Amino acid sequence: MAGEWPKKTQPPSGLDGTDLAILAALVEDGRMTNAALAARAGVAESTCAYRLRALRESGVLTGIAAHLDPAALGRPLHAIIKVRLGSHSREHVHHLYDRLVELPGVMTVFHVGGDDDFLLHVAVAGPEALRDLILEHVTAHAVVRQTETQLVFEVRDGRGVLPG
Repeated sequence: MAGEWPKKTQPPSGLDGTDLAILAALVEDGRMTNAALAARAGVAESTCAYRLRALRESGVLTGIAAHLDPAALGRPLHAIIKVRLGSHSREHVHHLYDRLVELPGVMTVFHVGGDDDFLLHVAVAGPEALRDLILEHVTAHAVVRQTETQLVFEVRDGRGVLPG
């Protein structure tokens, strides 16, 4: 019915409440010690260490990363750059993809279907740096037919993929 809260989803196959509690705690604080993680999940430290290792080995937990503030690092201007290609050969797509992810200031690169071929989330020092990034590192590739840039006013992290 309209106005009702969505029902809680079931845990992904093979994951139970303990696994999900461990993952949720790590999303909140990836530096949490095994002892704190075990206490949070309500299990023994040895069980927690075993579960954590199993989550890594199964590929569910792929890493723990630091979250940096681009503005504090001199890159306060965010933008989304839409990239359209003139040629869609596998070689051209993979070559450009490899180059785009290596550009300084590129936060995320999405290879997408639809009118655009790539979406780049970038953080740069200012408008001139954005222009230079596009002209010198994106449109400089012969396979790029067109770009469109959208300024980002605010960025917020989403809820994530864990069931609620």
